[in-house]
Amino acid sequence: MRIKTQKLIRQEPGIYIIVNIIKRFFGRSSYVLAMVYAFGVAPVVASEHDPLDGLRSGLSNEWRLIKDDKHRQVKTYAKLEDEQKIRSFRVEGLLKAKAETLVRVMLDFNNYYNWYWEVQESRLLKQVSPTEYYLYLIHRAPYGLPDRDVILHAIIEPQNKNQNYVLLTVEAVPDFLPLQPKLVRMPAENMTIRFTPLANNIVQIEAEGFINPGGKVPAWDANLIQRNAPYAVTLGLQRMALQDKYMLSHSELPFPVYDYDNLP
Repeated sequence: MRIKTQKLIRQEPGIYIIVNIIKRFFGRSSYVLAMVYAFGVAPVVASEHDPLDGLRSGLSNEWRLIKDDKHRQVKTYAKLEDEQKIRSFRVEGLLKAKAETLVRVMLDFNNYYNWYWEVQESRLLKQVSPTEYYLYLIHRAPYGLPDRDVILHAIIEPQNKNQNYVLLTVEAVPDFLPLQPKLVRMPAENMTIRFTPLANNIVQIEAEGFINPGGKVPAWDANLIQRNAPYAVTLGLQRMALQDKYMLSHSELPFPVYDYDNLP
């Protein structure tokens, strides 16, 4: 398996360069990490996009297409805000799921480690109301760097007669808990996510956000993660939405969720 993988890497120049840059910076023991970066997110980049784009800026304050996965119907974009060294991200995609199913996945906070980007621990800290939550995540960091933790304040705007989508707004609140030993507190993992139900059990997802890992992280490394993580999270959300525990669940949700055929 490893021989075949190495052969594929040599045949794909963009993947080869990215893998070897990671190995050079983090050492040979990071080979698995390099594979995750290369094969977890890189193979479906459209050929017209430079595979090294995630390692250099070359961006303005206008959205630039980074990935266009026509097979999975997911596009990701990036831009560099004024006076920022770390890029912002945007995702657009079509998910094969009901809106209700996606909400069930998003509200299963203790299960984020199964699909969200490099999460090794997740838990609900506090539920303020049916539509407001505080949650805690620990993210695995690249080899040689301390892991990150983040406290997220999530607010949900349910659908209504004037709004056919579910809107999720997430903002980091780093001072909500004391700092934890051996972890670096992330000052930002902020995003808005919009789920709009379409016909035939399809949901359009639109997300924008900004991630600041905190501590000492090379800007190119933070940008590489910010380039790849939104795409990987979107695919993970789709994968979880196809599981029976979410698709077939009839447990009551804390707020009403409507599909295309029964919008208010």
